[in-house]
Amino acid sequence: MLVVGAGPAGLALASACATAGLDTAVLDPRPERQWRATYGLWRDEVPDLSDNVLAATATRTRAFAEHEHVIDREYAVLDNAALRRHLSHPAVRMITGTLAGSDSGPRGATATLSTGRRIAAGVIANCAGAPRTTRPRAEQSAFGLVLPERATEPLLPPGEALFMDWRPVAGHELPTFLYAVPLGGGHVLLEETSLAHRPGVAAEPLRHKLSARLRAHGVDPVEAVDQERVRFPVQVPLPRRGLAFGAAAAMVHPATGYSVAAALRTAPEVAATLAAELPGGPEAAVRAARAAVWPRAARHTHALRTWGLRAVLSLAPHQVPAFFEVFFRLPPDLQRAYLSERDSPTATAAAMTRMFTAAPWRLRASMVR
Repeated sequence: MLVVGAGPAGLALASACATAGLDTAVLDPRPERQWRATYGLWRDEVPDLSDNVLAATATRTRAFAEHEHVIDREYAVLDNAALRRHLSHPAVRMITGTLAGSDSGPRGATATLSTGRRIAAGVIANCAGAPRTTRPRAEQSAFGLVLPERATEPLLPPGEALFMDWRPVAGHELPTFLYAVPLGGGHVLLEETSLAHRPGVAAEPLRHKLSARLRAHGVDPVEAVDQERVRFPVQVPLPRRGLAFGAAAAMVHPATGYSVAAALRTAPEVAATLAAELPGGPEAAVRAARAAVWPRAARHTHALRTWGLRAVLSLAPHQVPAFFEVFFRLPPDLQRAYLSERDSPTATAAAMTRMFTAAPWRLRASMVR
């Protein structure tokens, strides 16, 4: 088993495959590189995940649309170094190199590296991130600052998180929100985020709006000790061939951009499927594993969320807070279904239907268009 990509999704799948008894290797140009992104999840999405891999948790999470809302779920930020250790299986071999091409057949697959080296494997899994394309696609963009916790208390009390803050900022019409979470160690990340825009929003407008927002709340951005820039696609087609996993398999939530929790939950099932089906041949194993990554219910749910993404992209900037005001007024079970349940098309459709019927008629008209 050869896993291409040493990010969280790749290591989650590789570790699960090794645990299932498969001879597993990971290929990456820099397999030991640090993960620089901040990964968050709802704690109930991966209830079995050890607290040791969490950098911080928020026992109270708020959202602002047109009004304030409290989300009754515990939010957590992952400790990237601890997560890497958690996903590092001693039997997994790490190979430094860049994939130049691959071939597959009834007897297995061969990976060709940029150096010309060839590696034979029963199955190759692409976990190297979303595929590149020249076509414009919706992207999530963000610019964030890391500040001492004491400096952010006027905006974010200790132990809390801001999932979305759509409150307006004077002089800035860009439809973006503030995402603010504790990082542990006495620090907080405050990030001005464009949920979805085609193409993504440049960092400078986000930085200017974030600075204005923080100052309006009595927080001095000059106290920042670090920064973060984010830009990745949320509009990714499902792969048509081979085995992919994580963002390479379009497992990014179209409406939120989250993917790590889905990868952690799904990796053991995909690995178990590969281990069970490989004795029947690699082609059968790949088909079965693809079905484990994207079962029918998950595909239907993804299609509904992709429609929801198109609806958000169609809104005028002033309509976006109103859209999320309707969302955060949904019953908690429907919010949870839309945000976290990957294979629940019925509940996802119920959430979308409830939103449509509860929306003001002007907003409803934009959603229909």
